[in-house]
Amino acid sequence: PAVPRMMTHPQLSTSAPKPRKASAWVRAVLALVLLCTALAALVAWLNVRGEVALSDSANHAATANPQQIAQGAYLARAGNCAGCHTARGGAYYAGGLGIATPFGTVYTSNLTPDAQTGLGQWTPDAFWRAMHHGRSSDGRLLYPAFPYTSYTQVSRADSDALFAYLRSIPAVVQANRPHELAFPYSSQAALAVWRALFFRAGEFTPEPQQSAKWNRGAYLVRGLGHCAACHAERNFLGASSSAQALQGGVIPMQRWYAPSLASAREASVADWDTQEVVTLLKSGTSSRASAMGPMAEVVFSSTQYLNDTDLQAMAAYLKQLPQHTQAPRTAKAPDASQFSSGKKIYEDQCAQCHGEQGEGAQGAYPALAGNRVVTMDSPANLVQIVLHGGFAPATADNPRPYGMPPYQQTLDGAQIAAVLSFIRSAWGNTANPVSPLEVLQNQ
Repeated sequence: PAVPRMMTHPQLSTSAPKPRKASAWVRAVLALVLLCTALAALVAWLNVRGEVALSDSANHAATANPQQIAQGAYLARAGNCAGCHTARGGAYYAGGLGIATPFGTVYTSNLTPDAQTGLGQWTPDAFWRAMHHGRSSDGRLLYPAFPYTSYTQVSRADSDALFAYLRSIPAVVQANRPHELAFPYSSQAALAVWRALFFRAGEFTPEPQQSAKWNRGAYLVRGLGHCAACHAERNFLGASSSAQALQGGVIPMQRWYAPSLASAREASVADWDTQEVVTLLKSGTSSRASAMGPMAEVVFSSTQYLNDTDLQAMAAYLKQLPQHTQAPRTAKAPDASQFSSGKKIYEDQCAQCHGEQGEGAQGAYPALAGNRVVTMDSPANLVQIVLHGGFAPATADNPRPYGMPPYQQTLDGAQIAAVLSFIRSAWGNTANPVSPLEVLQNQ
C-alpha cells in the first residue's frame, strides 16, 4: 500500500525567516553606526582643517615694542573690543558682560594678562588661533558671539599687535563666568556641528582690480569692524551667509533693525560724498543722517577714534557695495481716524523740534520728511526711538549732541502707532501704517 505523504501543519513549521530578519536589523544598525561615525569624523575634520598645532614654547614672554602695542591699541578700537569685554561698572577688559542671544546668555571673557583668569598664559599662536579659528588656548570651541566669523580675516601681524596691546594693560583677577545656554546649545558637540555647517576659517585677499583704498576699507569692514554681525539677516541657528552680508537684519534680542547698506531705501551711501560718510563715522551725525541706538555705541567706542585715512577707505568700500534693484513700492494709507489722531499727537509732542512740515532743524533735529529711517519697511527703529529716546553719540567732533526724550511714559501703544503712521504718510513720505501690535512686538 502507498505510504501517505507527511503533511506539515503551518503552525508547526520552523521559523526560518527570523534569522534573516535579525540579520537585516543588525545590518541596519551597523550601517547607522557607520554613518554616524562618518558624520562625526567629517564634523571633527571640518572643525580642525587648516589649524596648526600650537607650539609648546613660551613665546608669550616675547617683548613687544611700543610701536606694536600702539598699533594694537588702535586695532582694538577698530574692533570695539572693549565694548563687549568690559562690563558696566567693571574693570577694563576684564570681561563678564552678558550678551543675550536667542539660545541663552554668553558671558565675555577676561582679556587682561592675569595668569590665572586672563590671557597671562596665552601665546601669540593661541591668540591667533582664537581669532582665526575660533578655538581657545585649551582647545575648546568658542561661541560665535565672539565674532571670529569676521575676525578670521584679520592678518597675523594685526592679531599679534592686538595680543601685544592686551598683554600691556593692567592685569585683573576675575574668573570667567560660565555661559547660561539651553541644551543642546551648551554642548561642544552642537557647537562643532554649527561650525561645520556655517564656519570656515579664511583670510582677507585683496582684490587686484580694486584700489588700495578700497581694499583697506574692505579689510576693516569685513574683518575687525565685523559690520555684518549686525547688518546681516540670521537664520534660525544664528548664522548669516556671505551673500546676505550688509543687506540688513534685526539685531537679535535688541529689537533694533540694522538697515541694509546696499539699499537706497535704507542705509546705502552710494550717492553720498565721501566726506559725508567720514563725518558720520567720525562725529555720529552729518547733513544726511545721525547714528542712534547700537550704531551710536559703535561710533562712540570705535569709529570716532579711527584716522581719516581708514575712515575714507571704509567710505570708499561702502560706496561701492553692489546695490539692490527693488521694485517700486506701494503703501497703504492709514485710516482717517488713525491719521487724525497721529497728526494731533505730532502737533502737540513733535512739531516744536521737527517742524510743522517735518523739515527739522539743521544741525539739531533731523528732518522727518524724506527720512529713510521713517520710510523703511521695518518700523522697529522708529518704535525704539519713540519709546526709549533718540541719542546721537557724544564725540570729540560733536561733544554735546541734541537728543530726543523717551515717550514710553507719555504715549501708549495705540498713540505711538498713530503718530508713526502719520509721520510715515505725511509730507510726501510713503510707507505702510504702524499697528499697535507692531509697537508691542518691537518694544
